[in-house]
Amino acid sequence: MKMNISGESLLVILAVGIAAGWLAGQIVMGTGLGLVGDLVVGIAGAFIASWLFPQLGIHLGSGIVSQIIDAAVGAVLLLMIIGLVRGRSRWGGSWGGVWRKRW
Repeated sequence: MKMNISGESLLVILAVGIAAGWLAGQIVMGTGLGLVGDLVVGIAGAFIASWLFPQLGIHLGSGIVSQIIDAAVGAVLLLMIIGLVRGRSRWGGSWGGVWRKRW
């Protein structure tokens, strides 16, 4: 199966991923993750939300704003899971250490 993505579609995907990743980083860690980190976390969050929301019967609407919100919620969940797996909780540790080594 061949998949064709237009240049416009690719730009929208990248913009949504970066915006959602940045937003999730602000919510969870208080700072962004850098351009590439924001993009990766945002796109992964979009995949998580696109699987999870239909399972829960949640539909936030259509359009780019709802796509960013969906992806950001998925990205926040991803960052929280990463933080828990790495042994840090919001109340007992620092979320800022999720992507950086503690010295």
